[in-house]
Amino acid sequence: MHDLTGFQRDLLVVIAGLDEPHGLAIKEELEEYYESEVNHGRLYPNLDELVSKGLVEKGQKDRRTNVYHLTQRGERELSARQEWESQYVTA
Repeated sequence: MHDLTGFQRDLLVVIAGLDEPHGLAIKEELEEYYESEVNHGRLYPNLDELVSKGLVEKGQKDRRTNVYHLTQRGERELSARQEWESQYVTA
């Protein structure tokens, strides 16, 4: 997880929080959070990088739509990150 960018960590969080997360839904969630446009040239290469690192699994919903889910490793990494952050940030 230490080698991920902040954007990639945000992708993991959004994927974990959505039901049937597909590219456009992920993009919309991030745009709402960032309050600016997230272009496809940034989104999809980063999703592919998370897939190649074994943190995210990519499947097909239909011929045009891919869905993304955290792998077990992705869930463990995200959980470990949240635990680490909680040492420093209290609500």
